[in-house]
Amino acid sequence: MTEKLLTNKKHGIPMLLLLVALYAFAVFGIIKSTTSGNVTLTGICGVYLVLGWIPFAGLKTLKPQEALVLTLFGKYYGTLKGEGFYYVNPFCTAVNPAANTRLGQSGDIKGKGAAVSGSVDSDSVSGKRISLKIMTLNNSVQKINDAIGNPIEIGIAVMWRVTDTTKAVFNVDNYKEYLSLQSDSALRNVVRLYPYDVAPNIDTTGDGMADEGSLRGSSDVVAERIKEDIQKRVTDAGIEVIEARITYLAYAPEIAAVMLQRQQASAVVDARAMIVDGAVGMVKLALEKLSDDGIVDLDEERKAAMVSNLMVVLCGSHDAQPIVNSGSLY
Repeated sequence: MTEKLLTNKKHGIPMLLLLVALYAFAVFGIIKSTTSGNVTLTGICGVYLVLGWIPFAGLKTLKPQEALVLTLFGKYYGTLKGEGFYYVNPFCTAVNPAANTRLGQSGDIKGKGAAVSGSVDSDSVSGKRISLKIMTLNNSVQKINDAIGNPIEIGIAVMWRVTDTTKAVFNVDNYKEYLSLQSDSALRNVVRLYPYDVAPNIDTTGDGMADEGSLRGSSDVVAERIKEDIQKRVTDAGIEVIEARITYLAYAPEIAAVMLQRQQASAVVDARAMIVDGAVGMVKLALEKLSDDGIVDLDEERKAAMVSNLMVVLCGSHDAQPIVNSGSLY
């Protein structure tokens, strides 16, 4: 179904003045006919006073970045877009199946406790309007297994807007719930391709080659893939996904402590490796300096003992307690 914009309906003010004038004329006609005894005029004016409110139903007011999808006796009538005071067929009905949906996203929260799915909007006219503004969907945190099977918790925020009101209203049952479910599905589909941290022999790009992609280190790449995946799924609903961002990422509680120990152990190993590299260089420099300056002539056995002592002092986790030898070196 193609969106049909009603661009020639901004006649709200003239029609309002006309309808008010007709009501005033009907009241004046009844007063005049009562005095003159004209039964026909009295009947016509009376009928209009009873049914004259119906044309007022065709008056529609829209704010900037709002739209109204209208149907007439079950058929699609057209869409009003943009700010203005419109007049349409008074028998037209505004349609917005997502009017009462509350997902905790921007534009849906009216106050404390309002983010409840299925709650009724007190302003029924405003609820039928479709917002064309950029909105943010902050879905609940999900628990998903990553590429190597570790359970992680992850949440995303999706920036989106409605670009085709006709598709949003008629192609899907509820475009807000549809977007939320497709976001969850896309998140699960992409996250399972990546490990939490860099892991060996993991192909995250699908080119058959192992790479260093990870959820923690490649968050921008992951977010872009999630956005593209969501966009493919919601195009038929007339929705444009502007951006997707990871808002929460952590190991699941059942393995968080173990993974923390693993990270700590990896950090300790890396630190010790750096310390050993530095200590070896210092010992080498010390031996070369002693030999070049002719300070002391050490045989291989004494060099080995000196190297051992220096390595213990330089690589130890506590300060060394030196023992002064007051006797002979040998």
